[in-house]
Amino acid sequence: MRVFNFAAGPATLPLAVLEQVRDELTDWRGTGASVMEVSHRSKAFVAAAQEAEALLRELLAVPAGYQVLFMQGGARAQFAAIPLNLARADSTVDYLNTGIWSKLALAEARRFVATVNIAADEAASNYTSVPAAGALALSTGAAYVHYTPNETIGGVEFPYVPDSAGAPLVADMSSTLLSRPLAVSSFGLIYAGAQKNLGPAGLTLVIVRADLTGKARPGTPAVWDYQAVADDHSMLNTPPTFAWYVAGLVLRWLKAQGGLSVMGERNRAKAQLLYAAIDASGFYANPVAEKCRSWMNVPFTLADPALDAPFLAEARAAGLANLEGHRSVGGMRASLYNAMPLAGVAALVGFMKEFERRRG
Repeated sequence: MRVFNFAAGPATLPLAVLEQVRDELTDWRGTGASVMEVSHRSKAFVAAAQEAEALLRELLAVPAGYQVLFMQGGARAQFAAIPLNLARADSTVDYLNTGIWSKLALAEARRFVATVNIAADEAASNYTSVPAAGALALSTGAAYVHYTPNETIGGVEFPYVPDSAGAPLVADMSSTLLSRPLAVSSFGLIYAGAQKNLGPAGLTLVIVRADLTGKARPGTPAVWDYQAVADDHSMLNTPPTFAWYVAGLVLRWLKAQGGLSVMGERNRAKAQLLYAAIDASGFYANPVAEKCRSWMNVPFTLADPALDAPFLAEARAAGLANLEGHRSVGGMRASLYNAMPLAGVAALVGFMKEFERRRG
């Protein structure tokens, strides 16, 4: 039996996509072989890869002048690739520190860049809010400004796109990409691990303005050089073919659902339903400032932490899986990515109310 899977990543995938993968697993497109067994340079796979890129460009309305790269290494590899491609060793770069992932990103940047300016730091709020739009202490002449629009672990989300004062704006959109419409032209570079809204783990998407490529510093490994990857159509080395193939199916599914405007309304409704249940209860609580609550990742706590284990066990028995909070913060976390249906959130809310009635 399929459960409602609230995992933060690798996350739930559309059932229709999984069923197509199952049906094609041993004989893909009449090749007599699995997609995992064919050459990444074969006509069949190149066509599938090109279709996936075209669908992504269509769904996000990616403007001309942007490269779309399908890379490996996860978002964490991009923590290093970004300064290697966009900054010199003596550059200054700006980072907004709003949670664990932005903190890790800026720590990695310090290995490659002389000055990492913390343009905003939410550590004092215990990462339960984001800085005010006008409160960013940006550097003059920064090579780029980096932020994390949605902190997967803390459940904090920017309600605005920061003004980078002319510097290229770089965003780790691992948890939000494809969850709603996006003005790609506001960014110099967007990157995202696939395992939230796009497909299986192993694939990392990079959307980068073309004028920012071709400037990798000497010594940058070719597999992290954006221009080198673009020149070989993301096939400089053998790509994660299975993940790329599944991502293409997910993109087809997103288009069939009506695109990102439809997904945005669905995701808003799911988040509103869960937050309303939490706010109406004296038994559950969400620590994040209301104006910057995440649509995608909803952390919550129970009034008595001793009830965490029974809550999780009973939820799992009810078909509600992977609600554990991240090990660094504890509590609960429900991730509401695109493939999570409204019925799953309604089932969770119903369970929470019944658990509170019996245990509160």
